[in-house]
Amino acid sequence: MSMRNCFWGLMMVGAFSAQAEVLTPHLGKPASKELLSAWSNDIFPDGTGLPAGQGTAAQGKVVYQQYCQNCHGPEGKGGSADELAGAAHGLKDNPPDKTIGTYWPYASTVFDFTRRTMPLDRPGVLSNDQLYAVTAYLLHLNNLLDQDRVLNAETLPTIPMPNRDGFVSNYPDGK
Repeated sequence: MSMRNCFWGLMMVGAFSAQAEVLTPHLGKPASKELLSAWSNDIFPDGTGLPAGQGTAAQGKVVYQQYCQNCHGPEGKGGSADELAGAAHGLKDNPPDKTIGTYWPYASTVFDFTRRTMPLDRPGVLSNDQLYAVTAYLLHLNNLLDQDRVLNAETLPTIPMPNRDGFVSNYPDGK
């Protein structure tokens, strides 16, 4: 490529970049370092990133009734939001039944999803202890956890999920 073509190519990129900036709606404000730090709390399937805290299903029932039951129904069996437990069918049945017990591949991602998105009207209000407790309750409702077993950063990733092998891994080592 000649220097002249390179020059014109760079000029076009600059022109498009300037034009794109002009066309943006200029909504919101830049995220602060504190906000970005609060959002940088990834939890991985192996449990890496799980915070300190603990809870049991018995404790989680109280949290569920206060924060979750209005949308997900009694014992997670459905309401205005998806059912979380009580599957009558498997994923291959017609109709399929997609609950935590039939669909989710890792227990740690139930915790992560709940922490990031629930309750729907106020995500982020649950403490780590409440999150462990409600996760324990949801796993208990799906017959995956005894009511009195304590969930924490060490025990949560050890819960075997029935659909763990139902997903394709993007990782070279298969984890």
